[in-house]
Amino acid sequence: MKVLAIIPAFNEEAGLLRVAEQFKGINDVDIVVINDCSKDATSVLGKKIGFNVIDLPCNLGIGGAVQTGYKYARDHGYEIAVQVDGDGQHNPSYIKELIKPIQEGRSDMVIGSRYLKKEGFQSTLLRRVGINYFSFLIYLLQKKRITDPTSGFRACNRRVIELFSSRYPNDYPEPESIVYLLRNNFQTEEVPVVMNERFGGESSISSLKSIYYMIKVSLAMIIDNMRKIGLT
Repeated sequence: MKVLAIIPAFNEEAGLLRVAEQFKGINDVDIVVINDCSKDATSVLGKKIGFNVIDLPCNLGIGGAVQTGYKYARDHGYEIAVQVDGDGQHNPSYIKELIKPIQEGRSDMVIGSRYLKKEGFQSTLLRRVGINYFSFLIYLLQKKRITDPTSGFRACNRRVIELFSSRYPNDYPEPESIVYLLRNNFQTEEVPVVMNERFGGESSISSLKSIYYMIKVSLAMIIDNMRKIGLT
């Protein structure tokens, strides 16, 4: 099955070298970097490394950058797309575990969770509070336990690629997209992974944005859950 790694990148000049090192020896996965109008040398460095780089003409945010990657996967016939952060947090050696349930036809989307075995970097205290909150909210809405709902390390099959190419949340999309898939009866599961601490760049979620993040995403999840099933 053709597999594409989508790397959304905004000012990830420092992290891309780490990502390139992590991908050494992984020859059966194509890579596309979505440069979200970075102000540093993300694009130049990505091309120098040998990655396929798509330069967005303006900053679309994480949702728009990731959706661009899904559109690329759709248009180039990929059967599996894997999201990998450009800051070195996600170890590509776990891609085999992520895509296995998809290859076996058991799942439509597989999420890499740092909390199934609780090994490696566990994120900051503030983020863990938010992660537990969204895990509870997803269970409340869909009766499905997702331990790491904000994880951007995830793999999707062709059906989800097609869906996300036409509809994907804009800001902080991971929890909302999970509810959207579960509401439409897509099979979603988690596999244990070990994540690293951010190697470079800055997170798009600062402490000042945390309250806004939780309110906005919560409302979006609740509203989406109220819609009728039917890919709307």
